[in-house]
Amino acid sequence: MFSYAPSIRRDFPELATCVLRVDGVTTAATAAEPVARFLALARRRMAGTTEGGLPEIQAWRRAFAKMGLKPTQYRCASEALLRRLRKEDGLPSVHPLVDLCNAVSAGFAIPIAAIDLDRVDGRLRVQAASGTEIYETFAGDIEHPEAGEIIFVDAAHRAHARRWANRQSGHSAVMDRTTRALVVAEALHDGATADLVRLMAALRTSISALWPHATLTDVPVP
Repeated sequence: MFSYAPSIRRDFPELATCVLRVDGVTTAATAAEPVARFLALARRRMAGTTEGGLPEIQAWRRAFAKMGLKPTQYRCASEALLRRLRKEDGLPSVHPLVDLCNAVSAGFAIPIAAIDLDRVDGRLRVQAASGTEIYETFAGDIEHPEAGEIIFVDAAHRAHARRWANRQSGHSAVMDRTTRALVVAEALHDGATADLVRLMAALRTSISALWPHATLTDVPVP
């Protein structure tokens, strides 16, 4: 269901990943309480510093530089969320699952992607783009990733994320129609594996409280 190309493992041996499948998602949930709790954690962690001072974000900045990207131009998803939280003291509400994942991402400073499984053809693989893949923006525009760019791609040659943890596709974003989702959390900092275990435990607890009838399945990552 989710895997990495050997080149990703070779170039980023410090990478740690946890993937959770969620079946039974609906919009009939109110995520305000857990969202407030995880955003409070994010604010505490940034007290006296900025998102760029957190080790989790620094590790992603190094990875983006290694990919040939300017880290302050292309930010990983968790850095973008923390930056918005610092500037606006809040995050926009999109969908209960997205709101929860965004808040957890901010609280742990770790990028989390929530992907609508019914919009994915076959297996998702993280790999370098050929440059011919199709990527749909949230505005509905069609783009093609640059050759060599790290993307999430499926069997239909559709990119579901660009620049790795930078931009998710509008095609498979979790929306009102979503009933099945794949939640992917990735980290590169020292202690990433232990932090991902804590993150996933917190996420599982919150999802189970919001959607008591949902089925949660840990997805092995080769």
